[in-house]
Amino acid sequence: MLKRISHTKKTVFLRQDFKDIGNDHQIGRALRQLVDTGTLAKLGYGLYAKTRPSTLKKGERSLATPGGFLGASREALDRLGVKWRPSDAEIDYNAGRSTQIPATGYVIIQGHFNRKIHFKNLTLRYETRTHL
Repeated sequence: MLKRISHTKKTVFLRQDFKDIGNDHQIGRALRQLVDTGTLAKLGYGLYAKTRPSTLKKGERSLATPGGFLGASREALDRLGVKWRPSDAEIDYNAGRSTQIPATGYVIIQGHFNRKIHFKNLTLRYETRTHL
């Protein structure tokens, strides 16, 4: 499992990515061990992300995903097959229609979504809409 994780460009993994390796109990135990050693971080139910040593705090681990937590959250949504887009504030800022930098990143999700994606004290904020 560790070899597969280290040799892929993906930074977010679903529990089902490892179904061919063993049974549910074995996969769960291996994922728990990787979380305990700091190789992976649990982002939510069945969601895991690669970590790396933090550049800011010695002994801490941070997400290895480009874009940090927001990037990992967006990759997780993609991996789960959820249709999403950036917030209106982020779109306006990127298009040059606003000079106000969005303070906290959140996303707009199409349809129903009932999961919590989190890492340490960060939680993905989202708004649901019927159409994107």
